[in-house]
Amino acid sequence: MKTLLALPLIALTAGCMTERPMEMSAAAESQLTEELQGRVQAGPPQSCVSSRTLGGNQSVGEGAIIFRTMGSDLIYVNRPPGGCPEIGPGRAIRVRTTTTQLCTGDIVEVFDPVQNFGFGACGLGEFTPYRRPR
Repeated sequence: MKTLLALPLIALTAGCMTERPMEMSAAAESQLTEELQGRVQAGPPQSCVSSRTLGGNQSVGEGAIIFRTMGSDLIYVNRPPGGCPEIGPGRAIRVRTTTTQLCTGDIVEVFDPVQNFGFGACGLGEFTPYRRPR
């Protein structure tokens, strides 16, 4: 009986894992293109990045988050599969992790750091590195 109950749960979980990244609006795609101007992809997408090297983030609509690194021109573009509430002015993200890395599947909460009011959360996708050619 336990096996029969587990099968629908496994099927639902598998469906979430194969979800395509959220489609971005034309304005958001244009903004992302502008942010990546002069940069090239610096390797294959990564499932984890060191949070110690990250220095800031910004959202591009609800379909992508740009993570900037400290002391480097390297940035990572993350496209949460289900989208993510926009990280606009007066908003920040909070990640609860037990490691020093951000990884695919980690949940980030978008919130107002002054009033501690939440706007929602999302699961991260892969981190695609970009840098300016030398």
